[in-house]
Amino acid sequence: MSNQVRCNATEAEQVAAPQVTGQKKKKGGQGGAGAPPGKKKKEVVEQLDTTSSLEDIRTLRVAKVEELRAGGHNPFAYTWQRSHSCAELQQLYKELPAGELAEGEEDQVAVAGRIMAKRTFGKLAFLTMRDSTGEIQLYVEKARVDETAFGWLKGGLLDVGDIVGAKGTLKRTDKGELSVHATSLAVLTKSLLPLPDKFHGLTDVEKRYRQRYLDMIVNPEVGDVFRSRAKVLSTIRRYLEDRGFLDIETPVLQTAAGGAEARPFITFHNALGQRMFLRIATELHLKRMVVGGLDRVFEIGRIFRNEGVSTRHNPEFTSVEVYQAYADYFDMMDLIEEMVTACALAVRHTLTFDYQGTPLDFTRPWRRATMHDLVKEATGVDFDSFAGDVEAARAAALDAVAAAGGNARSPALRNATSIGFILNEVFEEVVEKTLVQPTYVTEHPVEISPLAKPHRSKPGVTERFELFIYGRELANAFSELTDPVDQRARLEAQVAAHTNRTEAELAAATSEEAIRAAQEDAYDVALDEDFLTALEYGMPPTAGMGLGIDRLVMLLTDSASIRDVIAFPVLKNH
Repeated sequence: MSNQVRCNATEAEQVAAPQVTGQKKKKGGQGGAGAPPGKKKKEVVEQLDTTSSLEDIRTLRVAKVEELRAGGHNPFAYTWQRSHSCAELQQLYKELPAGELAEGEEDQVAVAGRIMAKRTFGKLAFLTMRDSTGEIQLYVEKARVDETAFGWLKGGLLDVGDIVGAKGTLKRTDKGELSVHATSLAVLTKSLLPLPDKFHGLTDVEKRYRQRYLDMIVNPEVGDVFRSRAKVLSTIRRYLEDRGFLDIETPVLQTAAGGAEARPFITFHNALGQRMFLRIATELHLKRMVVGGLDRVFEIGRIFRNEGVSTRHNPEFTSVEVYQAYADYFDMMDLIEEMVTACALAVRHTLTFDYQGTPLDFTRPWRRATMHDLVKEATGVDFDSFAGDVEAARAAALDAVAAAGGNARSPALRNATSIGFILNEVFEEVVEKTLVQPTYVTEHPVEISPLAKPHRSKPGVTERFELFIYGRELANAFSELTDPVDQRARLEAQVAAHTNRTEAELAAATSEEAIRAAQEDAYDVALDEDFLTALEYGMPPTAGMGLGIDRLVMLLTDSASIRDVIAFPVLKNH
């Protein structure tokens, strides 16, 4: 069976991937800009063969490549000198009235981009051309361009998806469409595969991530996300460099897994004959630089954690870590507020905006509250009142989590070995999701903060904070622990707690799924002895922080998933 639809390309092309038509057909068959006044042109209508396949289309386009070459035209050009982008022309000629021409010497332009729509009407053709800045129409008259070039349009050698260059002057059609009135047309790159249907697009979300280039062609707003991401990165780097911070590069391949709370990726170095780990943080090497005498350092880098994938987690992500000598965690709060608000102004041009329909307000100062007070406020339980009775604290925590609709069967909560661990689990299960506006959660238990200084006046907690926005952790910071003896004891305790917890989870696991999950957590963690040695040479009082770039970009671009802000996210093989 065949169908009749309006098209410009050949029958085989249109069937497998209907071409983008740009605009709906207007009265009189005039398309986006219309035929010349007083005339009605016959729009090309072809019969479509619905049995055509993608391979058939590709074969046909390869034949077109050869036909172009046979005619003396290279369909894969070396270069093209553009005078303006589409956006520049739209801005320069925004006052040009409908029906008017701009044909002076200064109005001679050269543009280039991808054809997103194509309509032909006898001796006239309209092409919608898109570059990285926007779109403009090419107005192509047979009498004005080379006969060969117009023949490409009439003969079907030029397809939607092809990249072309055009020279000409400016005009605004009677319909108000700014157009380059072409005097010459060149095929710069012949596309061999058709674009998806504009009206159905890329409905397969995973295909969008696998073929990000196609996603960006069909959905130009996707490119805007990555422009915003670049703006965030440049704003952060400029902010830090303006304040005397040095951009440092630390190793991605490391000889020890740098922490017990993140599962590392493990590889093997053949020449050295030893296991290596992809870094789970840049922290310990940046602190070595502070020991060495660099008072202000930072790194924007990729981090790798062999953990789950979700809308908020990707195994490979980007963070910025900052370390400042002779500062404490209050200084880091100020730094983060200034830096993040600068990013918001650079991308959103305001400090109040919606994220996924929820109003956010980045106006300073941001709320500050202790973890203990937030948990007590949400559950009514005062974990300071248990005086070391872990089992009583656990029972109260299980009741509080169950009452709040959280996971009272959490192995981490049931196997927690101290009140500090229990408090943190209740916070994560009950409180975290309620912190919508920017909030600094301070005074974390010492058990879960092995790299943070003990609080200067409150025993059992540290000078640490986490920044939460929209129920998500965005940053983590502390007054850094500089006592090498205390640091060794904390790291040894963390490793022991990790070992005890994984052994308990393995012992308690009964189902196949639970056993597999427990085994995945049972990775070995070793102390970084060289880092501990560095501390023994003396590190000045230092504050440090790490901030997740991907989650910040999500907030500033209103992106629902972390995979929307990572150009090439990790995906399972087909």
